[in-house]
Amino acid sequence: MSGTQSEEELAAAWGAELEDESPPAGGDAGGDAPSAPPQRVLNQAEIDSLLGFDAGPSDGENRTGMQRIISSGLVSYERLPMLEIVFDRLVRIMSTSLRNFTSDNVEVGIDNILSLRFGDYLNSIPLPAMLAVFKAEEWDNYGLMVVDSAMIYSIVDVLLGGRRGTAAMRIEGRPYTTIERTLVERLIQVVLADLSQSFDPLCPVTFRFERLEVNPRFATISRLSNAAVLARLRVDMEDRGGRVELLLPYATLEPVRELLLQQFMGEKFGRDSIWETHLAEELWSTDIDLEVVLDEQVMRLSDVMDLKPGSRIVLNTSPGGTVQLRCGTVTLFEGQVGRRKSKLAVRIEREVPRTPLAER
Repeated sequence: MSGTQSEEELAAAWGAELEDESPPAGGDAGGDAPSAPPQRVLNQAEIDSLLGFDAGPSDGENRTGMQRIISSGLVSYERLPMLEIVFDRLVRIMSTSLRNFTSDNVEVGIDNILSLRFGDYLNSIPLPAMLAVFKAEEWDNYGLMVVDSAMIYSIVDVLLGGRRGTAAMRIEGRPYTTIERTLVERLIQVVLADLSQSFDPLCPVTFRFERLEVNPRFATISRLSNAAVLARLRVDMEDRGGRVELLLPYATLEPVRELLLQQFMGEKFGRDSIWETHLAEELWSTDIDLEVVLDEQVMRLSDVMDLKPGSRIVLNTSPGGTVQLRCGTVTLFEGQVGRRKSKLAVRIEREVPRTPLAER
């Protein structure tokens, strides 16, 4: 049996042998029963394609087959339209700041923005890489920036005066030197400053660099099952460049979630300015009842029960004394009672300050 035989040919040969060995159909002398067609056996490549494991590490979007069906219900998070605008603004600001930082022609682009689990992202980080943990001061939470190996060597080559048009020399299998870590930290400081500036139109926030790690286990800033937003940025410097990835857990963005859900800047949720104006205009023409309180007394229930027509209640308010004007249970004004022609009148002397609801 030759080694070049395909699995389909082997399956067909085994099926034919089994056919020959099986006894004929009982009592049928009129002819042989029609044999069932041999079943097709899937090879490993076809099985991998069906399950979606043939394309290497999945980026969350190019999944196929069974893997896409299974994972479609695992991570389903709300879109944050304003966050996409913030990252677009970051790309424009980074293009200018990195040109000034490297004195080179730098082009920054955004590959994609996706939602995923924090643990899934940590397992997919291509090593070696540098992982920068930073803190959002105003939000009191953390984020993660990953600079891949190509970007590290490119930025070191550019800042140390490497010739243009030549690819950066990569030496794999060794730890990063102090000089490389220092230069990458300067790059991270520039990107974090740009990220803070990108959020300025939405809300002021300061992203402060905390530490630099090379092992993903030491860069765990959230639970592995928590949701996060990942933005993949591509940095091109002529023949050099690499990737910078920004990961913000949803817990970090929670303080500004309402702002990030906006479709455009200044969008008002649940408010209608036309209806607000109409309501304010109608309130001015609303009729309310004002009650003049001459006196208040506390009486026993037995005294109230003894009251009869003709009973006299003495009021403690003297002529020219101060009385209160109320709307319901709210005291609005204080004034004096007088007479105008044949009617009683009240002259408002001063407005009573409103009592906060919490103190009532």
